[in-house]
Amino acid sequence: MQCQYALRQQPESTVRRNLHVDTDAFFAAVELLRHPELAGRPLVIGGTGDPHARGVVSTASYEARKYGIHSGMPLRTAYRLCPAAIFLPVDFREYSRISAIIKGVLRSCSEAVEDAGIDEAYLDITGSKAGSCQMASAIKREIKDTTGLTCSIGIAPNKLLAKIASDLDKPDGLTSLAEADLKARVWPLSARKLPGVGPKTEAKLGRMGVRTIGELAAQPLERLIAEFGPAHGRWLHEAAHGIDERPLVTEWEPKSSGHEVTFQRDVDDWQLLAKTLAQMASRLAGELKAENCVGRTVTVKLRYADFETHTREKTLEEPTNDADAIRRAAFDCLAHFALEKKVRLIGVRVGEQHKAAAPRSAPTAAR
Repeated sequence: MQCQYALRQQPESTVRRNLHVDTDAFFAAVELLRHPELAGRPLVIGGTGDPHARGVVSTASYEARKYGIHSGMPLRTAYRLCPAAIFLPVDFREYSRISAIIKGVLRSCSEAVEDAGIDEAYLDITGSKAGSCQMASAIKREIKDTTGLTCSIGIAPNKLLAKIASDLDKPDGLTSLAEADLKARVWPLSARKLPGVGPKTEAKLGRMGVRTIGELAAQPLERLIAEFGPAHGRWLHEAAHGIDERPLVTEWEPKSSGHEVTFQRDVDDWQLLAKTLAQMASRLAGELKAENCVGRTVTVKLRYADFETHTREKTLEEPTNDADAIRRAAFDCLAHFALEKKVRLIGVRVGEQHKAAAPRSAPTAAR
C-alpha cells in the first residue's frame, strides 16, 4: 500500500515521527473472525447484546454505521435505527487477548509505545532508520498476518496530527500529514474532527459561527480564551494550527479508578443501592491491593431516572486500599444524597492514588 501525502516539510531524518495505529471497528472485527457468516451485515457490539436492555454501543461495523449508529449511542436507539442489525455482547476477555497480540507487534517495532486504549496506540519512530511509510506498511502486514485484522495508521510530526491522519482513510488506511498539509487537508475538516472536541464544544463553536478547523484557526486567541477559559481556549487555538507538544507517555501512574452500575430498571430501594455500592467498593479495594496502590478520596455518583447526576466526595485521613475503610467512606457519601427520585446509575471512585509504601522489614532479633 502506498503512503498518501508523505512528510515533506523537512528531511525525514530531522522530523519527529509519530504513528497512530487504530484497529478498524475493533470489537466488531474480532467478532467477524469468530462469526465469518456475519460478514457484510450490520453488526453492533455493546452491553449484554440485548438491544432492548440498557447499555451503549461499544463498536458498530461499517455496515451499521451507514444507519447512523456510532459508539456511545444507547442500544435501544441503535435498534430503532436498524432493527435488522445483529447485536452481540461485549467479550472483553477475547478483545484483550487480541489487543495484547497487536501491542506486542507494536512494541517489537519501537520502544516508545503509548497505549491509548484497547484498540489504539501511538509510536515514536523518530530514531528508526526505516522510512515512515515502510515501517507503517510492515506493521499493517504483521497485524494482518498475526490476527487477521486490519488497522489504519496515521503518520505525522505530533500525536494530534497522527490521530487525525489515521481517521482520514478508514478502513485499512495509511496516511501521512505534515504541518504543510494543514491548509489543504486539515482546515476543511469539521471542527469535531479535532481529538477532544465533543458535542458541547462543537455546539458552542457553532454558535460562534465556527464549523471547520480552518474557521477555528482564524479565531483570535483572545476570543477563544474569553469563550472557553485560558487552558481550553489556548488548546483549541494550538490544535487548530496543528501544534501539539505532548510527548508519548509509555508508563502511566494511576490517579483514580472506579466502577459504575447502570440498573436495568430504575430503583428506589436504598438497601439495593447500599448492597451494590458495597460490592463495588470491595472490588475496587481488591484491585488497588493487586496494583499495590492506595487512594485518599472516595467519590460516589448517582444518576437519577431523569439523568440528573450528583456526586459526593469524602477525603480520608490517610490513603488506603482497605475494603472496610473504602466502604465506610462510600456509605458516608451515600447518606448525603436525597433519595427522592429513582436511581438509574450508581458509581464509586477512589482518587488521589499513588503506590503504597513498601512494608518495613521486621527488626532482626539480637543474638
